[in-house]
Amino acid sequence: MANALVSIQIIPKTKNGENVIPYVDEAISIIQQSGVIYEVHPLETTMEGDLEHLLKIIAEMNSKMIEKGSTNVISQVKILYQPDGIEMSDLTEKYRP
Repeated sequence: MANALVSIQIIPKTKNGENVIPYVDEAISIIQQSGVIYEVHPLETTMEGDLEHLLKIIAEMNSKMIEKGSTNVISQVKILYQPDGIEMSDLTEKYRP
């Protein structure tokens, strides 16, 4: 079972003020390729897994933004660490139809 939920909003600064959506799509692609459970929401993406692994994914996302040409990246991160286990459904199940 996962020991952490991590939500990330990644905000890359682009060189010429171009649209950031292709950058964000690339960041989400990194999450998809990682194999972790995740949910994309309008303002952030939440991942479920081992805290250390999730933090490495965030580091990779930031590095990829720079590789793509961002001059800098803001990553707003929320972490719920629960060593005895946590899943997104633990917090959201009662709100699902």
